[in-house]
Amino acid sequence: MQLTVFESARLLAQGTVAEVAAEMQAAAARGGDVLAFDDATGRVVDLDLRGAPAEVAARHQGADTPPRRGRPKLGVKAREVTLLPRHWDWLAGQRGGASAMLRRLVEDAMRADAATPRQRQDAAYSAATALAGDRPGYEEAMRALFAGDAAGMAVHMAEWPGDIRDYVLRLLGSAPD
Repeated sequence: MQLTVFESARLLAQGTVAEVAAEMQAAAARGGDVLAFDDATGRVVDLDLRGAPAEVAARHQGADTPPRRGRPKLGVKAREVTLLPRHWDWLAGQRGGASAMLRRLVEDAMRADAATPRQRQDAAYSAATALAGDRPGYEEAMRALFAGDAAGMAVHMAEWPGDIRDYVLRLLGSAPD
């Protein structure tokens, strides 16, 4: 699960639960208003921040826990993959070796392709509501979102903090890189 964390209107951190937990703990300790969002759904994720970042990750439904060694017991199919030598060299240097890295790359690609336009729209709406529901132009921006009017949405979001605006657009799939 990939998360994006905001402290008030500022983007604080992005990454897995284990990667963002330390930043969230530091912000919470200084009394910051911290919200974590699931990048796949745009919804707020409530994390129990007690303990080390690895403990936080382990408590969050096993998310971000390191994989067990060896092959999974079920469903593994050995097939041939043809790559150039430089690709094999790169794969060999990755955590878990070539097979583990290929599985991670395929999973990431599947997740990226899985989001339909409607799911991206819903994710953008969820995040915008949580982060900017009380900001000027929110209602008009949401009308434009559901009308498929990206230009109109951008006009109504112009006064929003840049981090919020960019995150909502990224969830929608139209953020500037």
